[in-house]
Amino acid sequence: MKSINQTKVSEFVFVGLLDWPGAQLPLFLIFLFIYLTSLAGNLLIVILIFIDHGLHTPMYFFLSNLAGLDVFYSSVTSPRMLSDFFSTSKTIAVSSCITQFLFFFSFICIKLYLLAVMSYDRYMAICHPLHYIQIMHPKVRAQMVSAAWIIGFLTSLIHTLCIKMLNFCGPNVINSFFCDLPQLFLLSCADTFINVLVMFLVGIIMGFGAFSMTLVPYVQIFCTVMGIQSRNGKLKAFSTCTSHLTVVFIFYGTLISTYLRPSPNSNSSEDQLVSVIYTVVTPLINPLIYSLRNKDLKDAFWKSLHSVAVNGHCVLLEFRTSVRRM
Repeated sequence: MKSINQTKVSEFVFVGLLDWPGAQLPLFLIFLFIYLTSLAGNLLIVILIFIDHGLHTPMYFFLSNLAGLDVFYSSVTSPRMLSDFFSTSKTIAVSSCITQFLFFFSFICIKLYLLAVMSYDRYMAICHPLHYIQIMHPKVRAQMVSAAWIIGFLTSLIHTLCIKMLNFCGPNVINSFFCDLPQLFLLSCADTFINVLVMFLVGIIMGFGAFSMTLVPYVQIFCTVMGIQSRNGKLKAFSTCTSHLTVVFIFYGTLISTYLRPSPNSNSSEDQLVSVIYTVVTPLINPLIYSLRNKDLKDAFWKSLHSVAVNGHCVLLEFRTSVRRM
């Protein structure tokens, strides 16, 4: 048993991604590009869906929420990671670390439920097309998204309260670039059995619940699509689901490898690689998947670009005309 007189840790120290001076600048530029591209891609999706009335449908309403969520999700960890590349002091207060975890894990949980909502939306569109618009009217959509945010935040709050009850008395080095459950468990000088048990129970109940709500509708979707006689009809129905399913499997795969597995190795480079994938790379993958495979979004982009070019040309002509009259 540990001594009661142990000094509590007031701050943690991030190891970062790679402690090699020669690689700091290349890594910084790579991750800066990934972060800015992710922000630009997700914000572009939100803006296109907002300004193009042809995209004011339930599916794109949920997609815009997912893109907006990814902006917050990546911004919880990436700015701090980028600043630490050239920082001599990579410390963070314990309270700030727990706050970062609260928001980061909230966005993870919200995304799980939002993906489940999007799955239900596809189910209604394909299996009940005649009642789709009637059932998925704006009020219902807003309620579904609000429920995803509330349940996701409460799920994260449960874990955060459990972390608040832990004692940290050294060591205080986090072998990562952000605060997450596995690393905090390793640094605790108290027994984390209850916390690990809560993590697995909540993960199984809430996570498996969200996973079931995401995949079960696709069983009915598959049966419905296979009943379509036209080959083009089948391909069109499946094309509206492939992007969503791709995002689901990538996101769930990285989460399972991080949280629902035996206690992580504090010095494992594999842990850091998985962390980079689901914190930095995943928000970039989503807009790429949806934009490259979605004809409506591409058409909206080129239409908006053409509109900007035409308006810019008109403004330039008016400016030249006014100059000549002077």
